Amino acid sequence: MASSPAENDLPATLHEGDVALGLLDTTYSPTVMEFCGELGLDFVWLDLEHGGPDPWHAGSLEHLLLAAERTGIDPLVRLPDTDPTLVRKALDLGARNVFLPRVESAEEVRRAVRSARFRYDGGPGDRGLAAPRARRWGLAEEYVEREDEQTLVGVTIENSQSVEAIDEILDVPELGFVFIGPFDLSVSLGHPGELDHPDVEAAIETVRSAAIDAGVPVGGLGFGMDDVNEKAENGYQILHLGSTTGALQTAIDGWLDAFEGDRS
Repeated sequence: MASSPAENDLPATLHEGDVALGLLDTTYSPTVMEFCGELGLDFVWLDLEHGGPDPWHAGSLEHLLLAAERTGIDPLVRLPDTDPTLVRKALDLGARNVFLPRVESAEEVRRAVRSARFRYDGGPGDRGLAAPRARRWGLAEEYVEREDEQTLVGVTIENSQSVEAIDEILDVPELGFVFIGPFDLSVSLGHPGELDHPDVEAAIETVRSAAIDAGVPVGGLGFGMDDVNEKAENGYQILHLGSTTGALQTAIDGWLDAFEGDRS
């Protein structure tokens, strides 16, 4: 009996000009992934660059993807490298939304995006046509057409090289989105952690305005809901609301502050 993977809603959300709200899960827990879907978030960000399971290990990533499918939430998987082979591996395991760290050039981005497509920019893509989990082991119908339509590959703009090359990067065919990484960008610009430094703010605005002018969705970190709302008004379409550990800290600090008894 033929079957198909669940729909990936994130590309349609961005195409329609709407905003997707999500959480960075720092626990890499299938339970948390599933629960976030029950809560109504649009995506869970799995940052495999700075932590989490080895993306080459199929079982660990599959467990997270299965939990996401259970409640219909879209995983947003940041890979630790731009290696096209790693992009293809993540997609074959069933991820649909991936983004790449530390890109520096348009050609690097083009190779990665092409590796995620069966057809690319009027010609052949570089994605392998096999029967992995993404294809339901050969049972999925209209696999090639569906995957090319629903796969989203974005990049993190987080160093001075990518800021300088932003127009060329934004011109890469079928680039799904750019995500501004202010912390690593501040390091690259010589002002680590100084997100309000004029050089850092100028670089962020360069990327934001260029992406919007080019019609490429832009994502970023939210630092409290006032900042999230302001960024949404300024054209951001993918917004991180916070992290699992941050949410736990806020809740537990509140409980402890409200406790009126004695603690040793």
